[in-house]
Amino acid sequence: MGADAVELDVRRSSDGHLVVHHDPRLADGRNIVETARRDLPDHVPGLGEALDACTGMWVNVEIKNDPTEPDFDPDESVAADVARVLLGRGDPHRYLVSSFRRETIDALRRATTVVPTAWLTIGIPEPDMAAVLDSLVADGHCALHPWVATLTSDLVDACHQRGISVNTWTCDDSQRMAELVSWGIDGICTNVPDVALDVLRSR
Repeated sequence: MGADAVELDVRRSSDGHLVVHHDPRLADGRNIVETARRDLPDHVPGLGEALDACTGMWVNVEIKNDPTEPDFDPDESVAADVARVLLGRGDPHRYLVSSFRRETIDALRRATTVVPTAWLTIGIPEPDMAAVLDSLVADGHCALHPWVATLTSDLVDACHQRGISVNTWTCDDSQRMAELVSWGIDGICTNVPDVALDVLRSR
């Protein structure tokens, strides 16, 4: 379709393999973290397989590490596992690792300073904006991924003033896309990349 990039979600199987699946459970109710790699359905690829399928594209690897989900990893070792895979593939700047859990991307920065990192968030209250963005910069993170419904032009400007890229999720509306582009958005996560590309071409 001509998309520039793809976003995918990473979890671990019971035998420690990194696999790509959005939800912590399979459709049949099994927890991925309690299921061996060989017993997962064929449509659940390993991270390496997924990255191979994305050859030629920029890839946003989101680490799923939610304290409310069965595969929560409080030790953040999953971050080191992801870093090891990406570094082993070469061209680390082709990847961007993100997570809703700030501690997870902080752990990835400790594992490597080469692979770029981003913090996923629903939004940042305006009174906290400066402190949060300054802390991201101080910890070596290069991007913020806010939910499109809470994103404002002020947040985009504040990020850019600090050298932080802004990639928003998830926008499927062409008018909202055009507005975001006018704000100087760096990336739009969307289910309809063809629509996004048409908006970009029209501008």
